[in-house]
Amino acid sequence: MATNTIRETIYIPLEDVESEHCALIVEKGLTQIHGIETQKVELNNRRAAITVTDNEVVFKAVKAVKDLGYGVPTVKNSFPVLGMTCASCAGSAESIAKYESGVIDASVNFATGNLTVEYLPNMTDASRLQKALQSVGYDLLIVDENQQQESLEAIHAEKFKKLKNKTIWAVLLSLPVVTIGMFFMNIPYANEIMWFFSTPVVLWLGKDFFINAWKQTKHRSANMDTLVALSTGIAYLFSVFNMVFPDFWHRRGLHAHVYFEAAAVVIAFILLGKLLEEKAKGNTSSAIKKLMGLQPKTVTIILPDGNEKQTPIEQVQAGDVLLVKPGEKIAVDGMVKSGNSYVDESMLSGEPVPVLKTENEKVFAGTINQKGSFQFIAVKVGKETMLAQIIKMVQDAQGSKAPVQKLVDKIAGIFVPVVISIAIVTFLLWIVLGGNNGVVQGLLAAVTVLVIACPCALGLATPTAIMVGVGKGAEKGILIKDAESLELAKKVTAVVLDKTGTITEGRPQVTGIQWLNNEDTAKDILLSIEKQSEHPLAEAVVKHLEGAAVTPISMFDSITGKGAKADHNKETYFVGNKKLLAENNIIIADQLQQQADEWGRQSRTVIWFGNSTHALSVIAISDKIKETSVQAIKEMQKMGIELYMLTGDNEATAKAIAEQTGILHYQAEVLPQHKADFVKKLQQRGKVVAMVGDGINDSTALATADVSIAMGKGSDIAMDVAKMTIISSDLTKIPQAIRLSKQTVATIKQNLFWAFIYNLVGIPLAAGILFPINGFLLNPMIAGAAMALSSVSVVINSLRLKWKK
Repeated sequence: MATNTIRETIYIPLEDVESEHCALIVEKGLTQIHGIETQKVELNNRRAAITVTDNEVVFKAVKAVKDLGYGVPTVKNSFPVLGMTCASCAGSAESIAKYESGVIDASVNFATGNLTVEYLPNMTDASRLQKALQSVGYDLLIVDENQQQESLEAIHAEKFKKLKNKTIWAVLLSLPVVTIGMFFMNIPYANEIMWFFSTPVVLWLGKDFFINAWKQTKHRSANMDTLVALSTGIAYLFSVFNMVFPDFWHRRGLHAHVYFEAAAVVIAFILLGKLLEEKAKGNTSSAIKKLMGLQPKTVTIILPDGNEKQTPIEQVQAGDVLLVKPGEKIAVDGMVKSGNSYVDESMLSGEPVPVLKTENEKVFAGTINQKGSFQFIAVKVGKETMLAQIIKMVQDAQGSKAPVQKLVDKIAGIFVPVVISIAIVTFLLWIVLGGNNGVVQGLLAAVTVLVIACPCALGLATPTAIMVGVGKGAEKGILIKDAESLELAKKVTAVVLDKTGTITEGRPQVTGIQWLNNEDTAKDILLSIEKQSEHPLAEAVVKHLEGAAVTPISMFDSITGKGAKADHNKETYFVGNKKLLAENNIIIADQLQQQADEWGRQSRTVIWFGNSTHALSVIAISDKIKETSVQAIKEMQKMGIELYMLTGDNEATAKAIAEQTGILHYQAEVLPQHKADFVKKLQQRGKVVAMVGDGINDSTALATADVSIAMGKGSDIAMDVAKMTIISSDLTKIPQAIRLSKQTVATIKQNLFWAFIYNLVGIPLAAGILFPINGFLLNPMIAGAAMALSSVSVVINSLRLKWKK
């Protein structure tokens, strides 16, 4: 936030300010805000004119007006920011956006690359914000919301491709330079060969470091690019000078060393680190794209004359009548007008059993119709649909700033200016205290400081440990997306578990069947009827009776909401709920009724099968608890982690599952947005929350949680939003992931410790601190080797993770 003293008049549009009395209330409220010189409510123009001395005051003024109960029409948008290379770039872009006139608040998230901004539309707009950012070397991607995702992915793909090519070439060209510089310095034309190979690395492949460093310099700031540009640029230019004018040093009794290998290797290492970072960030927006993919591009509209018309979804309006055919996705929220079918609403409820939709029942965008077809009236379209709301919530959660800033970014922010200052002070001290050769030795010492302090070890400390940690996790069936989730997983104090597909298998299964008389013929008839049924529970029965034979049946009839019936050998058979049997005066034996009551107490779904006179069997269907869930829950409880189960299922089922697994805290009939709210409440209580889920309905809560974990057998959306994915959907992998987090974070801290010890010892030696004592002055060549060795030590320490249990 820029805090330069200004004097500017800002116009805040007002709503509901209808009288002089209202105007006086608003003026009085604005008077109490420090930083506002004058204020006047213009009733005719419906606005408040305030003269401010700091743009930050605009946020306070708008908040004050809203607190008084009056409306302020503002616009809140999110735009991808292009051209950022590090965390300090995000801070710079955020500051520029906040300083733009009319901006109420702005926040740049470097991880997602998005600017979230709220502004007064009468004073600024997206194009003005874009120009402001362009003036300092960044850019905003301003395209239609429907095209934004595709454009951004194309830009990221092209950027990654270029970076990958640069990295490969930098490594290939650096290899001969390093080989000659370290082992074959005395071969003929050694300097010229190294210059030939290092020049394209520094001036072509590394040009972006110099361009970005220049941009930072113009705005009186510095980042990692600055240090890389200084160290490699000075090392390269110094080496070129020594190669072209070796006599300059020879006349002064010094050898004309070249340091091309240091310049080339630094560029190659930093490019490799950036490649790893881009790869991790490459799929940031794919979750939103897949959520958007749940909505069909075209729909079938029923015209007033009864004809059908294919129409783009953008043209659908509330009140239109739409036709949904078997297997199609429902385009918008609405209400069934005619027909009936089962609809898979697992993306909303998380429950595996499709829901029967009949006349006047609500249907939702993104849900999937099963085998029937129906017509429905569009009620909510576009951004008003529940699917659109889920997309918006996921975007907001992903774009919000992480609670923990990356340690390396903080260190780098201090490290860069300190190293530059030390190099300058070193040069000046040598000029003053170094005698006749003070300038020469001071320049050598300053270059050595920049070379030895180049942030290779610092830059590799995190990505190498993450690479090994992620690889180790993959071997154990745990996919980890980024360092942030690894940093936080070890701190988790509360785990929120979805029920269906997470604790349970996620698919209905026959968990019990009792026959009145165990006759094979009855089993064959039951299988034949269920094979023709569209009811989703019928699939569980069919799978359970795989050994039975299909027998001819006739007069099959699906009875909506009750079950089905069919004839075999002039006898009618019924499959369905107890109401179906009662309506047909079918007698239920006591032993079957007792079994059904017992299963009912266990919250299982009960299905009956009988002929025209007697019930022949009773079947229990439920979503089984995974074999490893109980073990995993006990293990996490032993680690001191509080466990919570959230489910869209009913209270009885939720209670039964909680009792069987040993979970003390649970909530039933929870909607997707309420899951995210529950996660936020735990966070407000100081908990570090891990959310574990498998469905689209869990995606908002996953994006909100500190650590998000998806089940691999669940939806693609959940896996894209989550920072961790358990491939096998085995809950015992979660405590393993927490232990892996502890080991990886410990390795990162060790790497950073050694990187700093190396710099704390190396920089004073490079500056010549021992020269007055014993005449020792570190050769830049040795500094380059030490820098390389520091990087190697970090990599070796990271590799130790592979052998840890």
